[in-house]
Amino acid sequence: MSINYLNHGNLFTSNITYSIIIVYSILLGGEKMLGKVNQEVIDIEVPGIRVFSNRVTQYEDGVNLTIGEPDFSTPENIKRVGIEAIHKNHTGYTHNAGLLELREAVASFFYDQYHLSYNPENEIIITNGVSQGIDSILRTILQPGDEVIIPAPIYSAYEPIVHLLGAKVIYLNTADNQFQPDPEELERLITDRTKAVILNYPCNPTGTVLSKDLMDEIAAVLDRHEIFVLSDEIYSENMFFEEHHSFASYSELRDKLFLLHGLSKSHAMTGWRIGYILGPKYLMEQVLKVHLYNVICASTPGQYAAIEALQNSRNSPDEMNKAYIERSEYVYKRLKDMGFEVEKPVATFYIFPSIRKFSVSSLEFAERLLEEYHVAIVPGSAFTEFGEGSIRISFANSLENLKEGMDRIEQFISSL
Repeated sequence: MSINYLNHGNLFTSNITYSIIIVYSILLGGEKMLGKVNQEVIDIEVPGIRVFSNRVTQYEDGVNLTIGEPDFSTPENIKRVGIEAIHKNHTGYTHNAGLLELREAVASFFYDQYHLSYNPENEIIITNGVSQGIDSILRTILQPGDEVIIPAPIYSAYEPIVHLLGAKVIYLNTADNQFQPDPEELERLITDRTKAVILNYPCNPTGTVLSKDLMDEIAAVLDRHEIFVLSDEIYSENMFFEEHHSFASYSELRDKLFLLHGLSKSHAMTGWRIGYILGPKYLMEQVLKVHLYNVICASTPGQYAAIEALQNSRNSPDEMNKAYIERSEYVYKRLKDMGFEVEKPVATFYIFPSIRKFSVSSLEFAERLLEEYHVAIVPGSAFTEFGEGSIRISFANSLENLKEGMDRIEQFISSL
């Protein structure tokens, strides 16, 4: 590795030597500079969902039951409109809040479906999926030291954003109450530091929905306090047997509530990255500032495709739900026959069985199932400590794959 090789001698050898020196320097420098990286970022871990989803790819016969992504294709008419938008050169920026025609379609959908009235001019923002919508809202309302209450177990994407902003998550444990949030416990957790409550119903990972009576009680608690409410209702179109009720329907919450929704789950459009925020004008004006400085606007071809989805493909979720119902019933029966304690899903495409009887942690259960039988599921601990003792299985997968996965799970638990 002599520097002399760089000054004279074989050029090939010189290039290799130089490359080694550069890589070595980068590694040393990288270790030194890591201490200057935002410590809040370093503290964040890769979600358990992605860890197991990525690891299962190393097995040729792997069965992936982790990802919450429809296995259906985006409906053909929606794809066609997206392609046409590109051919028509609709590839530039739109209004920061999104195409007005799309915002009008969103407003029309929520009025027709849930009798909710939002002004498309100034109460709706089109985002890069619900994830970016959550980020924009939280960066608008949170300051260091604030607290955010979230019922748990819960989807793992909320807490890291709160953490990055120097705020703190206060979890409302639902694991001991059939995954239903207790209004009295919610009231108890609210302090003068509470800035917001995040609700996600139907719920990922448990598939829980709330009765109208329970929603009334929760709304009454929230009404008594000057705190923001974020209601992530992305799975509202994946209700199997009941009618969805939105927290946005409570007039007493309207001036402090953000409704989050999108097309990823309902229309198999995860990669199109189209979501939307609905909220009161005076707050949306502030959220729009954060949104535009972050992404300027959502994908333009995706926005045109979304118009088609909301105007001409409103029945697409119903068709997909027929398959989800069949799959959920199959997985539920198989798990019950194996002896799992589990509730039958009534929404989403997840099932959250208990594994406490097997006397292993959810992480050990998931790791051994993957390593020994090549089936990937998500340990409940990935959804906060209150998910420990359960696992999440996604049935957004073919019956063939689900059968294979259930067969292997049955073999695995017989070895425990």
